[in-house]
Amino acid sequence: MHQLQFFAAGINYKKTEASIRGQFAIATEQYRALINDAREIGITELMVISTCNRTEIYGLATTANELIDLLCSKTTGSKEIFNQLSYIRTGNAAIDHLFSVGAGLDSQILGDYEIIGQIKQSFKFSKEHGAIGCFMERLVNAVIQASKNIKNNTQLSGGTVSVAFAAIQYLKDTVADISEKKILLLGTGKIGRNTCKNVVDYLNNTNITLINRTEEKAKELANELNLKVGSYELIEHEIQVADVIIVATNAEKPIINKEEFIESGNKVLIDLSIPNNINPDCKSLPHISLVNVDDLSKINDATLQMRLAEVPKAKAIIAEHIAEFEEWQEMRKNVPVIRAVKSKLLAIQESELYINYTNCHHVAATADSNVLIQKVIKNMAQNMRKENKGGCNFIEAINEFMAISLN
Repeated sequence: MHQLQFFAAGINYKKTEASIRGQFAIATEQYRALINDAREIGITELMVISTCNRTEIYGLATTANELIDLLCSKTTGSKEIFNQLSYIRTGNAAIDHLFSVGAGLDSQILGDYEIIGQIKQSFKFSKEHGAIGCFMERLVNAVIQASKNIKNNTQLSGGTVSVAFAAIQYLKDTVADISEKKILLLGTGKIGRNTCKNVVDYLNNTNITLINRTEEKAKELANELNLKVGSYELIEHEIQVADVIIVATNAEKPIINKEEFIESGNKVLIDLSIPNNINPDCKSLPHISLVNVDDLSKINDATLQMRLAEVPKAKAIIAEHIAEFEEWQEMRKNVPVIRAVKSKLLAIQESELYINYTNCHHVAATADSNVLIQKVIKNMAQNMRKENKGGCNFIEAINEFMAISLN
């Protein structure tokens, strides 16, 4: 069997527009089917991150191509396009990449604080469906801890650091009397919730109607913020009466099209979805202003220089966490040897030669042999951590075992 390696393969905003990224977006059912297919070919550790900035697959496999095949088999985009626009990282480079993504260093908006939540969500889904093992459990937890450390000890996440908040900045800068406008928000998932709370907190606007396919989710947020809930069946009416429409849904194709605005008044449309859930054709109408996630990432960011200055601090924190993870990996490599030595010591203790030897030296039987052996194994593990001397560690463990036994 070929050696398993850790790979990262994906596309992001650096080489693809939102329309292309949308072809490789992974929804819940696709994710579940991907994990099932992975299991059938022997891949037991993987995770997919699918956001407005990127779609990436991480996992242990014999080749990166195995992971790419799985990803592309569940998307509308072709493998040929993916290979043209994608990046592949292997081993330590893949580990470094995941840490950078988790910290917001690789985001379209530097320091994006939403990405770590999306990583947690993807990790939880993979774990619940049996696609996370010892390696990725430890790795993702290390990435989460590094992100938390950076959040608490640097200003990398200060200011405008998410697409959801960039949408608020856009509305504040471009829409007069925004606090008095009638706003329609479609989709009350995590991005929709964050955007909605930001509208209330930063734009002082509570004239918001929420619509979600699962109405209970919309009602929950509406009750929390004292907002209105609209019916999905009456969405066309709500679109016509709204001044601002924010879409944060997860549909596979546009749910709002140009035809709905032919005879409408002036409107501002914000599409926070990947793939696009507002048809880009709407932009051709003179009375319609439409921006998507790529447009929002280009807004004037007054805090960018401050956050750029924090990048070295963030990278130093990441280096510390990577060093700890690498140390764990090294110790993990020693586990089979340590288990073998423990098994051998147990066999020695039960052997006739050892029993006769201790009897000849009038040594009383050890009250708890497991405690004695565990002490020797602990010392051996500590010595291997400092310096792995191969077979010499084994010999030293036997010598120590015999010495302790005879004391």
